[in-house]
Amino acid sequence: MTEAPADYPLSGLKVLDLSRVLAGPFAGRLLADLGADVVKVEPPEGDVTRFWGRVKGGVPGFYHQQNAGKRNISIDLRAPGARELMLDLVRGADVLIENYRPDVMGRLGLDYEVLSQANPRLIMLSISGFGAGGPESRRPAYAPIVHAEMGLIARQARRNGVRRTDLPLSVADTNASLHGLIGLLSAVILRQRTGLGQHIDIAMVDATLVTDDQFHYEAEGSEDTMDLPPDIWETGAGPILVSADFRYLFRQLTTKLELKDPGEGVADLDRKIALRRAAVGELMMGLTDWEKVTAAMAAMNIAWGEVRDGARLREQPTLAHRGSIVDLDDREGGTRPIPQSPYRFSAARSGVRGVAPHRGEHNAEVLAEWLGLDGAKAAALREAGVLSADADRVS
Repeated sequence: MTEAPADYPLSGLKVLDLSRVLAGPFAGRLLADLGADVVKVEPPEGDVTRFWGRVKGGVPGFYHQQNAGKRNISIDLRAPGARELMLDLVRGADVLIENYRPDVMGRLGLDYEVLSQANPRLIMLSISGFGAGGPESRRPAYAPIVHAEMGLIARQARRNGVRRTDLPLSVADTNASLHGLIGLLSAVILRQRTGLGQHIDIAMVDATLVTDDQFHYEAEGSEDTMDLPPDIWETGAGPILVSADFRYLFRQLTTKLELKDPGEGVADLDRKIALRRAAVGELMMGLTDWEKVTAAMAAMNIAWGEVRDGARLREQPTLAHRGSIVDLDDREGGTRPIPQSPYRFSAARSGVRGVAPHRGEHNAEVLAEWLGLDGAKAAALREAGVLSADADRVS
């Protein structure tokens, strides 16, 4: 992958991405989309996400989505000589991302105190479940653990009247990634004034809490003051979510679409609500195509959305218009989809710039560009077990 042109905002920023799974790799992926030279430093056993998703061209789907646009150098950080190689790379880096448990980098001899001595300008982003230095800092934490600890699973079950299950996306990871990026880019700006780097400690629990817009209800015991939750209705065209309190929706239907009130004169409240809901359900089923659905919702000026399966997102009009899903080379003669990053600048570019790398694919290339080492040195490091690569994909 060539260096990003100058009209990418982060062109020239050099990033070492030692992270794995999601919270760190997602942050690195977005930095790459914004033009940074992101080098994923992957262990010989590989990122665990190389086992997740459909494999195309030797690259599984989950790994592909979170690591597109990066280069890859595979280092066994426990091997003799690996620490020295990492310190050499750090001397030329602007940013280092890692999401090990807080004690791991220290045990490898690569904690921030050591790295900042090698490069005082280095900005290090550390993401962990419970942050550094606290009573739970050494607890392993994937997103579902944080979803459970931070009340999200219990809330989902209570409000929907269902059994307790995990959320269908790893929001604890991606929130930590995005807050990590805010801290990281703030540190880049601060470094312009001070000349010094920073160590940013992001705890997934903190990131989840601060982005939980429903927390105040539980903290203050005030869920009874909430609006009624939105309803999902079956129409003749398909299911839709209507973002309106049922009482408001019913009022709009009776005044704008002339729905008759079957509950008029009914004294029992539960019976009245049941009759009204049945009438709304019948009206909705009478909307037999999307044009009728759209016209009805527009007449009431009510926000609504089609309840779509993820496999049909290419059909979503705005996503199609904005090019939000792009196709990359799948390394076996075809293409595969990937979500585009959401940044749309008025006078700059961003976006995914290349396929996800094989493990060790850029060993020689990165060592040559970052350290000025020739191919013989890279080969010697591989022979010594410091470097490795996917044997069936990288020569």
